Amino acid sequence: MAKAKRKAGPEARRPKYKRVLLKLSGEALLGKGEWGIDHDVLNGICRQVIAAKKLGVEIALVIGGGNIMRGAIEARREGVDRSTADHMGMLATVINALALQNALEHMGTFTRVMSAIEMHQVAESYIRRRAVRHLEKGRTVIFAAGTGNPYFTTDTAAALRAMEIGADVLVKATKVDGVYTADPVKDPTATRFTELTYLEVLKRRLKVMDATAISLCMDNNLPIVVFNLNKPGNLLRLIRGVRVGTLVHGG
Repeated sequence: MAKAKRKAGPEARRPKYKRVLLKLSGEALLGKGEWGIDHDVLNGICRQVIAAKKLGVEIALVIGGGNIMRGAIEARREGVDRSTADHMGMLATVINALALQNALEHMGTFTRVMSAIEMHQVAESYIRRRAVRHLEKGRTVIFAAGTGNPYFTTDTAAALRAMEIGADVLVKATKVDGVYTADPVKDPTATRFTELTYLEVLKRRLKVMDATAISLCMDNNLPIVVFNLNKPGNLLRLIRGVRVGTLVHGG
């Protein structure tokens, strides 16, 4: 007697995206701490990246440095010159990138760190064609040091790198499940958007990414998905085409 075929549910879908740029804030590595890297959190992120890669998806990451230092805040708080403070923040992103690389490679994934600031002893210098070639060879690429320029955030670096490597989508990992009308931690009446246009984000001044990053994505029609990476399996579901978080697009 022949067995009835099971219907393929959303979890069995083929990947919706071939090449993905994942933006991680430095704060995502904090866990419950106030400073530094929580290695349990770090390993959890790496497991999600590896699970997505097993679908045949090419993944690149941009990591922030806010768990160690944020340039703009440090400049205001300590009176440090803004350019100097921003360069200090860029170096913090390199520390996080090396931690990610170490964790991913301990799990058996070939990884390359590419820095916008030259430091040959610890990372490759960023070259677009080389980054694309690494992805084509199945390596995970971690972009560090932002754009290499002060006054630009790692959100802008993520949008820029996503376009340079021809990513299909920019996914931004946060601690909440999308974009809200207000901070849901502070305002219990805040409601979540399932979709937004780039212009709506800019007009409402929603804290999705900075205005420069949103404008870059809008000009190049690159979709953004904001989602909660702390929920296991969310990245995999998103890549398979399951509606997760908030989609920002051209409308």
